[in-house]
Amino acid sequence: MRVRRLAAWTALPLAVTLGLAACGSGGDGGSGGSGSEAVSIQIAEPQHLVPTNTTETSGSQVLAGLFAPLVDYDAQNKPYEVAAESVTSSDNKVWTIKLKDGFTFHNGEKVTSDDYINAWNYGAYAPNGQGGSYFFEKIAGYQDLQGEKPKAKEMSGLKKLDDLTFQVTLSEPYIDFKTMLGYNAFYPLPEAAFSAPGVLKDGYEQAPIGQGPFKMKGTWQHDSKIEVERYDAYPLEKPKVQSVEFRVYQQLTAAYADVLADNLDVLPTIPTENLSTAPTDLGDRYKTSPMSSFQFLAFPTFEKEYSNPDVRKAISMAIDRDEIVNSIFKKSQTSARSFVSPVLPGYRENTTGAAGEFNPTEAKKLYQAAGGPSKITISYNGDGGHKDWVDATCNQLKANLGVDCVGSAEPKFSDLLNKVEKKQPVGLFRLGWVMDYPSMEDYLGPLYSTNGSSNYYGYSNPEFDKLVKEGSAAPTQAEAIKKYQQAEDILAKDMPVIPLRFGENVFGHSSKVSNVEMDLFQRVNLVKIEAAS
Repeated sequence: MRVRRLAAWTALPLAVTLGLAACGSGGDGGSGGSGSEAVSIQIAEPQHLVPTNTTETSGSQVLAGLFAPLVDYDAQNKPYEVAAESVTSSDNKVWTIKLKDGFTFHNGEKVTSDDYINAWNYGAYAPNGQGGSYFFEKIAGYQDLQGEKPKAKEMSGLKKLDDLTFQVTLSEPYIDFKTMLGYNAFYPLPEAAFSAPGVLKDGYEQAPIGQGPFKMKGTWQHDSKIEVERYDAYPLEKPKVQSVEFRVYQQLTAAYADVLADNLDVLPTIPTENLSTAPTDLGDRYKTSPMSSFQFLAFPTFEKEYSNPDVRKAISMAIDRDEIVNSIFKKSQTSARSFVSPVLPGYRENTTGAAGEFNPTEAKKLYQAAGGPSKITISYNGDGGHKDWVDATCNQLKANLGVDCVGSAEPKFSDLLNKVEKKQPVGLFRLGWVMDYPSMEDYLGPLYSTNGSSNYYGYSNPEFDKLVKEGSAAPTQAEAIKKYQQAEDILAKDMPVIPLRFGENVFGHSSKVSNVEMDLFQRVNLVKIEAAS
């Protein structure tokens, strides 16, 4: 995704959020913290709203209001229990998850172990085509649920111990399994979500039933808005506002104008066109915070013209990352020459080596020797504010490689993903990643493993897969990081993608709200936000 998954916008990370009537806060004139106010948050149109099928940040933002995770993360990126009472293991292979009592779904159903087991089995079962299926790969029996005609419908590694306790047996030890449980694929589903065992009810996605601090208000209004309202039976910290409208915008600049006019409350990403004036325009309502985003250009490695690593390296060397960061992003991002975020233990600078350094002379020599194509297309989502930097990148490739280069905008992020999934010709394509959970493995496995959930480029290297697997099974964090770093070194040789930028949250809000916080996954904290007094 998450980043958490694939991200639609540009000035933020993989991991994303997005009505038209009175959607400002302070709907009834109540004071901040009274719980009577509505707030509006800009998102892109989500691709999906089923937890196991949501791998981009806009959908993740909505689900973060509708569901409570088993664990979340503290300031040191260590997991702490939320819906879970405890998550324990003596060997990193057999894990016992005890749930907190008192959680109910928004339809009144009591949350039990079965709701997690059923949801995870649904997500893992290959014929259901869930984008987050990969995240269950480590659970014993997962392979039996794969293929066109799976051997089983339930993973052998899931066992109910009682209504509030279940056991998860992994196929081999994984030191970060507890950390992994903060990802949205591990949310539960109520009985009401299914029309029959293992069969999701038609229409569930249009009004998901969760067990989080907010519940759906009506249904998903596609390409317009998604509204949620406070769930008063939520047993943990209650939201400060009564409702949230996630408002879908096709253009960030329009959302920015609405924030300035107090017609939109939170804009999670300041558009690149407004970065130079935003601090003055917004004053103390212009905010920045750490985040885990990673922007990159991906190659369709399954296409002959991009199958040669030297072609891919040459294109990387022809891009002046620093110039684009300075001129387009006004230094709100930093140049990326590694494949994992600096927020993580194990990060190393410049793992791409020479391929990440701007060297137009050597780039052109290498490109011509490798027989690179005479025309390059860079596809991107038009609803994410990417045009300026894509155009700047194309201009550099024209000048430095002597090729024709054009940017091609798809109307929505979901449109681009759908084309890429079907392997339709799009040329190079822009992607962003927000971590799903704080581990190097999350920047490596989903994006580059042969069966990775977000490996849209057809990249496959058995040695890479082996090292990621060995890192996951390592008994200590230090040993895991060593294996992950060796896997990253292979990416530097193969260059299936071009690292471009690491981001931070650069966001703004209206004068009607306060206490606006965004996390490393580029999500607004929906419990903390409140109406300005």
